[in-house]
Amino acid sequence: MAPAYAGSSPSMKTLGRTSQPIGHLWLCQQMPEECSVRSFKTQAPVLTKKRWAQLVTANKEANLTIEPLTDQEFYGVEEHWTYPVSYGDCEDYVLMKRKRLMQQGWPASSLLITVVKRENGEGHAVLTVRTDRGDFILDNLESKIVRWTKTPYRYLKRQSVYHTGHWTDISDDRNQVAGF
Repeated sequence: MAPAYAGSSPSMKTLGRTSQPIGHLWLCQQMPEECSVRSFKTQAPVLTKKRWAQLVTANKEANLTIEPLTDQEFYGVEEHWTYPVSYGDCEDYVLMKRKRLMQQGWPASSLLITVVKRENGEGHAVLTVRTDRGDFILDNLESKIVRWTKTPYRYLKRQSVYHTGHWTDISDDRNQVAGF
């Protein structure tokens, strides 16, 4: 699949505003503070060694701490986005990592919940981290942090850099080459 990534930008190209996932809508109703952050300064932060270490630690701790369990298995519903305590699914891992990194000074405009499609067609959520060196992905299915172009996913939409309650479509031209 390497040719699919040739010439891909290190940063995602987004399009216009789109609908938010139903689970995120529910989260916003339960925790309005999660969806009301407006960012006027949206420049991606400089990726220093310290910031990289923060990403690695947040990804590793969440992936090792939370036991994977679907919302259907745990809550008896299809979608339930929340901060996990001991069990959770993909978006719960994302929320935990995002919260931890924000506590360490990362801006909300750089930590974006992102909806992707896996190679098997299943929906999945990852955390996109915007930096001056490109967009990196923190994923509960992968311990290694990689550039978005190095994942096998089809990128669909993510939170807006300007408002945590809004979502934007992603232009993922890699997928046409990769055969998605």
